[in-house]
Amino acid sequence: MSKLLRKYQQKEERNGVKTIHEVLKENAPLEYVEFRLLDFTPGAKYTETLQDKECCIVVVTGKVTVTDGTSIFENIGTRENVFERIPTDSVYVSNDKTYEITAEKKAVIALCYSPSSKPLPTRLLKAEEIGVEERGKFNNKRLVHNILPDSDPTANSLLVVEVFTETANWSSYPPHKHDVDNLPEESFLEETYYHEIDPRQGFVFQRVYTDDRSLDETMAVENGDVVIVPKGYHPVGVPDGYASYYLNVMAGPKRIWKFNNDKDHEWIIHR
Repeated sequence: MSKLLRKYQQKEERNGVKTIHEVLKENAPLEYVEFRLLDFTPGAKYTETLQDKECCIVVVTGKVTVTDGTSIFENIGTRENVFERIPTDSVYVSNDKTYEITAEKKAVIALCYSPSSKPLPTRLLKAEEIGVEERGKFNNKRLVHNILPDSDPTANSLLVVEVFTETANWSSYPPHKHDVDNLPEESFLEETYYHEIDPRQGFVFQRVYTDDRSLDETMAVENGDVVIVPKGYHPVGVPDGYASYYLNVMAGPKRIWKFNNDKDHEWIIHR
Protein backbone atom coordinates (compact mmCIF):
# COMPACT_ATOMS: atom_id res chain seq x y z
CA MET A 1 0.00 0.00 0.00
CA SER A 2 1.26 3.46 -0.87
CA LYS A 3 2.36 5.67 2.01
CA LEU A 4 0.83 8.63 0.17
CA LEU A 5 -2.66 7.17 -0.37
CA ARG A 6 -5.22 7.34 2.44
CA LYS A 7 -8.32 5.26 1.79
CA TYR A 8 -11.83 6.39 2.68
CA GLN A 9 -12.55 4.97 6.13
CA GLN A 10 -15.27 5.88 8.59
CA LYS A 11 -14.14 5.81 12.17
CA GLU A 12 -16.46 5.46 15.15
CA GLU A 13 -19.17 8.09 15.32
CA ARG A 14 -18.87 10.50 18.24
CA ASN A 15 -21.83 12.74 19.04
CA GLY A 16 -23.15 12.45 15.50
CA VAL A 17 -19.81 13.17 13.80
CA LYS A 18 -17.81 10.55 11.88
CA THR A 19 -14.15 11.18 11.07
CA ILE A 20 -13.43 10.05 7.52
CA HIS A 21 -9.87 11.35 7.21
CA GLU A 22 -7.30 12.65 9.67
CA VAL A 23 -4.04 13.61 7.95
CA LEU A 24 -1.92 15.12 10.73
CA LYS A 25 1.74 15.89 11.32
CA GLU A 26 2.09 12.86 13.56
CA ASN A 27 0.81 10.41 10.93
CA ALA A 28 1.89 11.95 7.60
CA PRO A 29 5.15 13.20 6.01
CA LEU A 30 3.99 16.82 6.17
CA GLU A 31 5.09 19.84 8.17
CA TYR A 32 2.75 22.59 6.92
CA VAL A 33 -0.51 20.94 5.86
CA GLU A 34 -3.08 19.03 7.91
CA PHE A 35 -6.52 17.85 6.83
CA ARG A 36 -9.67 16.39 8.36
CA LEU A 37 -12.88 15.27 6.68
CA LEU A 38 -15.95 14.95 8.91
CA ASP A 39 -19.41 13.51 8.21
CA PHE A 40 -22.18 15.14 10.29
CA THR A 41 -25.65 13.87 11.08
CA PRO A 42 -28.33 16.60 11.42
CA GLY A 43 -27.91 18.56 14.65
CA ALA A 44 -24.41 17.24 15.38
CA LYS A 45 -21.78 19.64 16.73
CA TYR A 46 -18.00 19.82 16.48
CA THR A 47 -15.81 22.20 18.50
CA GLU A 48 -12.09 22.88 18.20
CA THR A 49 -9.53 25.33 19.61
CA LEU A 50 -6.89 26.12 17.02
CA GLN A 51 -3.92 27.32 19.12
CA ASP A 52 -1.06 27.83 16.61
CA LYS A 53 -3.04 26.82 13.49
CA GLU A 54 -5.42 28.49 11.09
CA CYS A 55 -8.30 26.61 9.49
CA CYS A 56 -10.45 26.90 6.39
CA ILE A 57 -13.78 25.18 7.03
CA VAL A 58 -15.12 24.05 3.65
CA VAL A 59 -18.77 22.99 3.46
CA VAL A 60 -18.25 20.22 0.94
CA THR A 61 -21.95 19.29 1.01
CA GLY A 62 -24.95 20.07 3.20
CA LYS A 63 -25.64 23.06 5.46
CA VAL A 64 -24.09 24.11 8.74
CA THR A 65 -23.82 27.04 11.13
CA VAL A 66 -20.32 28.14 12.18
CA THR A 67 -19.40 30.45 15.05
CA ASP A 68 -16.16 31.53 16.72
CA GLY A 69 -18.07 32.97 19.69
CA THR A 70 -18.15 36.44 18.19
CA SER A 71 -19.10 35.99 14.53
CA ILE A 72 -21.84 33.57 13.49
CA PHE A 73 -22.58 32.34 9.97
CA GLU A 74 -25.91 30.55 9.75
CA ASN A 75 -27.13 27.94 7.27
CA ILE A 76 -24.11 28.11 5.00
CA GLY A 77 -23.42 25.60 2.22
CA THR A 78 -24.82 25.52 -1.30
CA ARG A 79 -24.94 21.96 -2.62
CA GLU A 80 -25.94 18.36 -1.93
CA ASN A 81 -23.34 16.90 -4.30
CA VAL A 82 -19.99 18.33 -5.38
CA PHE A 83 -20.79 17.46 -8.98
CA GLU A 84 -23.40 20.19 -9.08
CA ARG A 85 -20.19 22.09 -9.99
CA ILE A 86 -21.15 25.25 -8.11
CA PRO A 87 -18.96 27.00 -5.51
CA THR A 88 -19.70 26.41 -1.84
CA ASP A 89 -19.37 28.51 1.31
CA SER A 90 -16.32 28.31 3.56
CA VAL A 91 -15.19 29.99 6.78
CA TYR A 92 -11.66 31.07 7.65
CA VAL A 93 -10.68 30.97 11.36
CA SER A 94 -7.20 31.89 12.58
CA ASN A 95 -5.03 30.77 15.48
CA ASP A 96 -5.97 31.08 19.16
CA LYS A 97 -9.69 30.95 18.37
CA THR A 98 -12.32 28.34 19.22
CA TYR A 99 -14.96 27.55 16.64
CA GLU A 100 -18.09 25.41 16.64
CA ILE A 101 -19.82 23.77 13.69
CA THR A 102 -23.49 22.73 13.95
CA ALA A 103 -25.04 20.67 11.16
CA GLU A 104 -28.39 22.06 10.05
CA LYS A 105 -28.80 18.94 7.91
CA LYS A 106 -26.55 16.06 6.91
CA ALA A 107 -23.21 17.57 5.92
CA VAL A 108 -19.65 16.73 4.92
CA ILE A 109 -17.06 19.24 6.13
CA ALA A 110 -13.39 19.57 5.22
CA LEU A 111 -11.07 21.15 7.78
CA CYS A 112 -7.93 22.50 6.12
CA TYR A 113 -5.11 23.50 8.49
CA SER A 114 -1.72 25.17 8.34
CA PRO A 115 0.57 27.00 10.79
CA SER A 116 -0.48 30.55 11.64
CA SER A 117 1.87 33.29 12.77
CA LYS A 118 -0.67 35.91 13.85
CA PRO A 119 -4.42 36.17 14.55
CA LEU A 120 -6.56 37.37 11.66
CA PRO A 121 -10.29 38.16 11.45
CA THR A 122 -12.73 35.30 11.08
CA ARG A 123 -14.29 35.57 7.63
CA LEU A 124 -17.09 33.98 5.64
CA LEU A 125 -15.85 33.07 2.15
CA LYS A 126 -19.16 33.35 0.31
CA ALA A 127 -19.87 31.04 -2.59
CA GLU A 128 -20.87 33.94 -4.83
CA GLU A 129 -17.51 35.63 -4.21
CA ILE A 130 -15.37 32.59 -5.08
CA GLY A 131 -13.29 33.06 -8.21
CA VAL A 132 -14.16 30.55 -10.94
CA GLU A 133 -11.89 29.88 -13.89
CA GLU A 134 -11.33 27.38 -16.66
CA ARG A 135 -7.81 26.08 -17.20
CA GLY A 136 -6.11 23.99 -19.85
CA LYS A 137 -6.85 22.99 -23.42
CA PHE A 138 -7.14 19.86 -25.52
CA ASN A 139 -7.54 16.96 -23.02
CA ASN A 140 -6.21 18.94 -20.07
CA LYS A 141 -9.34 20.92 -19.25
CA ARG A 142 -10.58 21.62 -15.74
CA LEU A 143 -12.87 23.99 -13.84
CA VAL A 144 -11.36 25.69 -10.79
CA HIS A 145 -12.97 27.25 -7.70
CA ASN A 146 -10.40 29.47 -5.97
CA ILE A 147 -11.62 29.32 -2.37
CA LEU A 148 -8.48 30.78 -0.78
CA PRO A 149 -5.91 31.73 -3.45
CA ASP A 150 -2.59 33.47 -2.79
CA SER A 151 -4.10 36.71 -4.15
CA ASP A 152 -6.53 36.77 -1.18
CA PRO A 153 -4.85 38.19 1.98
CA THR A 154 -7.34 36.45 4.29
CA ALA A 155 -4.88 33.79 5.54
CA ASN A 156 -1.32 33.54 6.87
CA SER A 157 -0.33 30.26 5.19
CA LEU A 158 -3.31 28.43 3.71
CA LEU A 159 -4.19 28.01 0.05
CA VAL A 160 -7.42 26.12 -0.78
CA VAL A 161 -8.91 25.29 -4.18
CA GLU A 162 -11.49 22.94 -5.73
CA VAL A 163 -10.93 21.42 -9.18
CA PHE A 164 -13.36 19.59 -11.49
CA THR A 165 -11.87 17.54 -14.33
CA GLU A 166 -14.17 16.14 -17.00
CA THR A 167 -14.10 12.68 -18.48
CA ALA A 168 -10.95 11.54 -20.31
CA ASN A 169 -8.97 14.63 -19.27
CA TRP A 170 -5.80 15.17 -17.28
CA SER A 171 -5.44 17.58 -14.38
CA SER A 172 -2.47 19.12 -12.57
CA TYR A 173 -1.00 18.59 -16.04
CA PRO A 174 1.50 18.92 -17.57
CA PRO A 175 3.12 17.59 -14.39
CA HIS A 176 4.21 20.46 -12.15
CA LYS A 177 5.89 20.79 -8.79
CA HIS A 178 6.35 23.38 -6.05
CA ASP A 179 8.84 21.81 -3.65
CA VAL A 180 11.80 24.21 -3.64
CA ASP A 181 11.90 27.41 -1.57
CA ASN A 182 13.58 29.42 -4.31
CA LEU A 183 11.43 32.45 -5.06
CA PRO A 184 10.78 34.05 -7.44
CA GLU A 185 11.40 30.90 -9.51
CA GLU A 186 9.54 28.41 -7.30
CA SER A 187 7.83 28.18 -3.91
CA PHE A 188 7.76 25.28 -1.45
CA LEU A 189 4.21 24.12 -0.84
CA GLU A 190 3.05 20.80 0.57
CA GLU A 191 -0.31 19.59 -0.67
CA THR A 192 -3.18 17.19 -0.08
CA TYR A 193 -5.82 16.04 -2.58
CA TYR A 194 -9.26 14.92 -1.38
CA HIS A 195 -10.91 13.08 -4.30
CA GLU A 196 -14.49 12.36 -5.30
CA ILE A 197 -15.53 10.63 -8.52
CA ASP A 198 -18.72 10.59 -10.59
CA PRO A 199 -20.10 7.92 -10.83
CA ARG A 200 -18.85 6.88 -7.40
CA GLN A 201 -17.59 3.43 -8.42
CA GLY A 202 -14.93 4.96 -10.66
CA PHE A 203 -11.27 5.68 -10.07
CA VAL A 204 -8.57 8.08 -11.23
CA PHE A 205 -4.82 7.72 -11.38
CA GLN A 206 -2.42 10.03 -9.59
CA ARG A 207 1.35 9.87 -9.85
CA VAL A 208 3.69 11.61 -7.38
CA TYR A 209 7.33 11.65 -8.46
CA THR A 210 10.56 13.65 -8.23
CA ASP A 211 13.18 14.33 -10.89
CA ASP A 212 15.58 11.81 -9.39
CA ARG A 213 12.76 9.26 -8.86
CA SER A 214 13.66 8.90 -5.18
CA LEU A 215 9.90 9.34 -4.83
CA ASP A 216 7.82 7.72 -7.59
CA GLU A 217 4.36 6.36 -6.77
CA THR A 218 1.39 5.82 -9.06
CA MET A 219 -1.91 5.27 -7.27
CA ALA A 220 -5.38 4.10 -8.27
CA VAL A 221 -7.52 6.59 -6.34
CA GLU A 222 -11.14 5.79 -5.51
CA ASN A 223 -14.02 7.94 -4.33
CA GLY A 224 -13.32 9.56 -0.97
CA ASP A 225 -9.57 8.88 -0.91
CA VAL A 226 -6.85 11.40 -0.01
CA VAL A 227 -3.45 11.66 -1.69
CA ILE A 228 -0.54 13.30 0.17
CA VAL A 229 1.99 15.30 -1.85
CA PRO A 230 5.01 16.18 0.32
CA LYS A 231 7.08 17.03 -2.79
CA GLY A 232 7.38 16.28 -6.47
CA TYR A 233 5.17 16.36 -9.56
CA HIS A 234 1.58 15.18 -9.04
CA PRO A 235 -0.59 14.79 -12.19
CA VAL A 236 -4.10 13.26 -12.18
CA GLY A 237 -5.58 11.21 -15.04
CA VAL A 238 -9.35 10.71 -15.35
CA PRO A 239 -10.58 7.64 -17.33
CA ASP A 240 -13.27 7.82 -19.98
CA GLY A 241 -16.81 7.80 -18.59
CA TYR A 242 -15.96 9.38 -15.23
CA ALA A 243 -15.55 12.91 -13.87
CA SER A 244 -13.20 13.99 -11.08
CA TYR A 245 -13.45 16.42 -8.18
CA TYR A 246 -10.64 17.20 -5.80
CA LEU A 247 -10.13 19.63 -2.96
CA ASN A 248 -6.55 20.88 -2.67
CA VAL A 249 -4.95 22.19 0.51
CA MET A 250 -1.51 23.80 0.18
CA ALA A 251 0.82 25.53 2.62
CA GLY A 252 4.51 26.24 3.08
CA PRO A 253 6.97 28.77 4.50
CA LYS A 254 5.69 31.49 2.13
CA ARG A 255 2.10 31.91 0.94
CA ILE A 256 2.88 32.03 -2.78
CA TRP A 257 1.95 29.46 -5.46
CA LYS A 258 4.85 29.43 -7.89
CA PHE A 259 5.38 26.14 -9.72
CA ASN A 260 7.59 24.63 -12.40
CA ASN A 261 6.49 22.15 -15.04
CA ASP A 262 8.33 18.91 -15.73
CA LYS A 263 10.55 20.01 -18.64
CA ASP A 264 10.13 16.63 -20.36
CA HIS A 265 6.40 17.31 -20.76
CA GLU A 266 6.15 21.10 -20.92
CA TRP A 267 6.11 21.00 -24.71
CA ILE A 268 2.43 19.99 -24.71
CA ILE A 269 1.27 23.46 -23.62
CA HIS A 270 3.01 25.08 -26.60
CA ARG A 271 1.17 23.11 -29.29
